[in-house]
Amino acid sequence: MELGLKGKRVMVTGGTKSIGRAIVEAFVAEGASVAFCARDAAQVVERERAWTAAGAQVSGTSLDVCDDAALKRWIDAYAAQGGIDHFVANVSALGVEDTPESWRRSIEVDLVSTVSSLRHVRPHLEARGAGASLTVIGTVSLVEVAGPTQPYRSVKAALVPLVKSLAIDMAPKGVRANMVSPGTILEDGNVWGRQRDAGSERYKRTLARNPMGRMGTPEEVASSVVFLSSARTSFVSGVNFVVDGALTARVQY
Repeated sequence: MELGLKGKRVMVTGGTKSIGRAIVEAFVAEGASVAFCARDAAQVVERERAWTAAGAQVSGTSLDVCDDAALKRWIDAYAAQGGIDHFVANVSALGVEDTPESWRRSIEVDLVSTVSSLRHVRPHLEARGAGASLTVIGTVSLVEVAGPTQPYRSVKAALVPLVKSLAIDMAPKGVRANMVSPGTILEDGNVWGRQRDAGSERYKRTLARNPMGRMGTPEEVASSVVFLSSARTSFVSGVNFVVDGALTARVQY
């Protein structure tokens, strides 16, 4: 299926690891040009070199999204080079510790910086007009609670009404806004990968809860993000698209 993303200009925050890395690769596979950022300068350079060597049109920037001035400069500079078609707010502190420090960090990274990035990119998307879109990465934890108390799910939940509001506000300009909420995502070295390798009881319980009998991959989340950004979903806006293999029992409506 032709998604109409060839030559489109895309920005992805937190684009060097896991879901963010997979999102960059999925857009590149469709022929898009992608600007990505992350805090780890060495990893940004490593990813940019590898993708460029493979023929991808990518540009990486070492950036702390909590530095609002730097965040705005990054977005504005890329827009000045040819505009922005699609923006993906993926960065997260992944706050799982129920401590004041973890709550503050989660609010600053997952909520405040995401709100700021969407504020900065909105005029560029609206200038692009029909076909432009933004996607926010959420989590199934914001619709169904499992596991210990943590800031991650509460802070992500605060973004749901924001996405819906933006979808309504930008609709007259033809710009769409959606959320993609992953379930349990497994890869070597991530939270679930480490728990799998340690044989943890929580991993076994969570795996047993999924009707598909497995956890998802970053690539499966990325495919949903790219599809929702494409012209094939031009009448889809304001949704929280759950990618969880039927893990959550909540009826989505």
